[in-house]
Amino acid sequence: MTLSEKDSLFDDKLDFDDSLPQDSADGQALYEHVRMVVDPGQQPLRIDKFMAEHMPHSSRNRIQQAADAGFIFVNDQPVKSNYKVRPQDIITLRLTRPPHDNTIEPENIPLDVVYEDEQLMVINKPAGMVVHPGAGNFHGTLINAIAYHLRDLPSFDANDPEVGLVHRIDKDTSGLLLIAKTPEAKSHLGKQFFEKTTHRSYQALVWANFLEDTGTIEGNIARDPRDRLRMTVLSPDSPEGKPAVTHYRVLERYGYTTLVECCLETGRTHQIRAHMKSIGHPLFADEKYGGMEILRGQRSSTYKAFVQNCFKICPRQALHAKTLGFIHPTTGQQMDFDSTPPDDFNQLIDKWRKYIQGSAEDILSKENNF
Repeated sequence: MTLSEKDSLFDDKLDFDDSLPQDSADGQALYEHVRMVVDPGQQPLRIDKFMAEHMPHSSRNRIQQAADAGFIFVNDQPVKSNYKVRPQDIITLRLTRPPHDNTIEPENIPLDVVYEDEQLMVINKPAGMVVHPGAGNFHGTLINAIAYHLRDLPSFDANDPEVGLVHRIDKDTSGLLLIAKTPEAKSHLGKQFFEKTTHRSYQALVWANFLEDTGTIEGNIARDPRDRLRMTVLSPDSPEGKPAVTHYRVLERYGYTTLVECCLETGRTHQIRAHMKSIGHPLFADEKYGGMEILRGQRSSTYKAFVQNCFKICPRQALHAKTLGFIHPTTGQQMDFDSTPPDDFNQLIDKWRKYIQGSAEDILSKENNF
């Protein structure tokens, strides 16, 4: 397993902050929790920094403690935190307790299956559902539901990384996801995502009014060193982070918020959320990126009550994966899917639309109040 092929799988699994022993590993039986094979193109990089970039639930300081205690190995030899990783290094994290049983068990959870054939499935995921089991979410995930849905298909094993999810969306993002039933389908579809030949669009309600009708955001996406569960945006020419490109188009303006369509060239973690935050347009109700505050509007108690009601209607980032397009791995046909945003998203948009229709003159006169 190389990081370039599987790094997205690590995000939910590498949490050892709550179980790291404070004493040394000397003389104790150790159990392997994590194994990484470094990409052939990796440049020399301190192992604490390297691992922190791939372990969002763990701080760099905590990783340094693990190395100092003798729990981090490279090619079966314990290393300190200043060791510089090299291409093809095998990195393992070994702890004194056995790992959690991460076996994915089928669970009878309803699925909104948009399309299904012998090779693949397209699913409309509800907001609030975790995609893959991981730290704190070992049950009730989309993968558990898929395992149950395909329980009578002998060729599908939810625990086999060669089948299953082709891409991901966040827990509180709703919308379309692609699942491969066979290794051949996953390889073919994964290549399309890698080569950026798929088509994906999202709808998002963001804070503030866009002056322009269309635009493009380019900026490397990297873990925020102050919050490992959040991403930050760096310059496109930065040596850190991964390149990311988001194109957006204004669909409707509501004075203090804007409904936009976002099309992705890349699929980085929290890409739309981080990119929009970086240009001053956090997603509405996105608590992690500052969108759960009243960022634009009037100072009146009536307006503040209106926004609080909006937060109650849609208490999650207002983001929906609306369309998905790809080439079928066996037929070669273009497959295009569209999904209707869920009720909370639609009710939120309708509430803002009615507000702007009833307050247009007032909004225009007070647009710069906040």
